[in-house]
Amino acid sequence: MGTAVSIELADDRPESSLRELIDDVCRWLHEVDARFSTYRDDSEVMRMRRGELTVATCSDDLRHVLDACADLWRDTDGYFDAYAGGPLDPSGYVKGWSVEVASARLAAAGSTNHYINAGGDIRMRGLHPDGVPWRVGIRHPWDAGKVSWVLAMTDGAIATSGTYERGDHVINPRTGQPARGLRSVTVVGPDLALADAYATAALAMGEPGLTWLAKLATDGFESAVVTDDGRAFSSANLPAAV
Repeated sequence: MGTAVSIELADDRPESSLRELIDDVCRWLHEVDARFSTYRDDSEVMRMRRGELTVATCSDDLRHVLDACADLWRDTDGYFDAYAGGPLDPSGYVKGWSVEVASARLAAAGSTNHYINAGGDIRMRGLHPDGVPWRVGIRHPWDAGKVSWVLAMTDGAIATSGTYERGDHVINPRTGQPARGLRSVTVVGPDLALADAYATAALAMGEPGLTWLAKLATDGFESAVVTDDGRAFSSANLPAAV
C-alpha cells in the first residue's frame, strides 16, 4: 500500500500464538495490496480502470469498497471522491478499511490488546503492554520532531490526512485543484475506515471542513485540525492525554 505497517500485540499469549496472529494480519494486508494497489498492473483496481472487470465480475471486497466510496461521496457532499484525480482510486478508503478489518480479525482470534499503525492510520484495542491506555502523538505539521496533540485511547481509531509529507495529494473535487486551507486533519472515532475517509474529505474541503467535522461528533468522531496559517482547533471530547 505504499507505506510501512507496524503491529504490536500486548496479549499474554505464547510467542508462537502471537506470531501466528501477526502472520495472518500480514497475509491479509498483502492480499489487500495485491487487489487494490494503483501501482500494480494486475490489481483489480487497475483491471477495472482498463475495463477488464465490472462491478458484476469483481471480488466481493472490491464491490464493498466501491459501495462504501459511493456512500462517502454522498455523505461528504462529494468531497470524498474516489474519482477526484480522474481514474478510480479508492486508496483514501482502502487503507483505513484494511486496518479496521485486520483489527477485527485479531479480536475475533482472541487478541484484546493490540495496536496497528499503517502510515499514521492507527487502530488500537485494550491496553499497552505497561497496562495503560495506548498513547499516540499527532505530528506537528511543520516540525517532525514535535507533536501537536497526544491522545490516549483504549479502543478506537485515529486517522490523519495532511499536506506536510506527501504534498498536494488530496484534490478538491469542486475545483480540480489541490486542497488548500488546512495543513493537517486528524479524526478520532470507532471505525478507522470512516475516520480515514472523513479526514481526507475535510482536508479537501479546506476551512469549511472545520464546521463539517464538528457535526461528526454526534456519531462519535472527534477531530483536531491545524490550518495552513498555523491555527489549531480541536473538538470538545478529543481524547487528549492529561
